[in-house]
Amino acid sequence: MGKVLAIANQKGGVGKTTTSVNLAASLNATRKKVLLIDLDPQGNATMGSGVNKSALETSIYEVLMLHNTFDEVVAHPEGIGYDVLPANGDLVAAEIELISEDNRELRLRQIIDSIRDRYDYIVIDCPPSLNMLTINALVAADGVVIPMQCEYYALEGLSALIETINAIRDQLNPGLQIEGILRTMYDPRNKLTTEVNGQLINYFGDAVYRTVVPRNVRLAEAPSYGKPVIEYDRQSRGAIAYLALAGELLRRNDEAAARAIN
Repeated sequence: MGKVLAIANQKGGVGKTTTSVNLAASLNATRKKVLLIDLDPQGNATMGSGVNKSALETSIYEVLMLHNTFDEVVAHPEGIGYDVLPANGDLVAAEIELISEDNRELRLRQIIDSIRDRYDYIVIDCPPSLNMLTINALVAADGVVIPMQCEYYALEGLSALIETINAIRDQLNPGLQIEGILRTMYDPRNKLTTEVNGQLINYFGDAVYRTVVPRNVRLAEAPSYGKPVIEYDRQSRGAIAYLALAGELLRRNDEAAARAIN
């Protein structure tokens, strides 16, 4: 059974989509079978994976609204290695239409449960808000990866997200865990960065990944070529960081599985 990871932060511009695309690619590079679900109407994870959102005849919107099956919509981008359940602006309508549906919070989980055994990891790129789409992702997920910049306002946003995660755990998904907090656009020369970094580690301890993602030009360039950074420039600092993140995530999961057996 595949592990489902929601990449979530209601604050925009923190590297959420960058993390979704490049974590999916890096897990695939370790020979894991990976599905990337784009749950953001902006469709940036779709484009960053080499799928033209403007040319889509169907998207995750049709799957969520039960108009099409998963297999009718899933994309297999050439040269990318992982599968993509793509999104475009049509997904905005799902937010409105789901409100009147029964079990609306469970729609994505039901879809994932039907295909979960095909993948080792399912990565969900959430929209930058705590809306019905994000709630669907959190209800479907086993763990949440939280990308964040080390800046003052990011800490406030993190508190709100953790409250939401706790509420989802209490009411809809008791197995939901914070998988880890990922420091993105990291610049150790910045005094505020080091101060916020210290607060993060003091408060969250081992939940903070040891891997940090630096500011990196290649990482910023890769989406315009429709490629994850490891396909665009595997030797770049950004690529090395996301490969390290995948390795750290896999080690943590192996250790957790070993503890569960013992």
